[in-house]
Amino acid sequence: MAQKHGVIKGIVIGSLATAGAVLGSALTYRQKVIKPVNDEEDRIEANRRKANRKAHSAHHAN
Repeated sequence: MAQKHGVIKGIVIGSLATAGAVLGSALTYRQKVIKPVNDEEDRIEANRRKANRKAHSAHHAN
């Protein structure tokens, strides 16, 4: 009976460790790949808005 309990405990601990590793990998991927892409898109959009304001201001000065 003790052997069976040890196997179940091992499966539970192994499953939790695997889930933790997958979660850690997903968070690292998000930080290293997805977030920089989103930040770059936000920066490009902000620059586009600034350029549009400048262009509009330059052509409609009083």
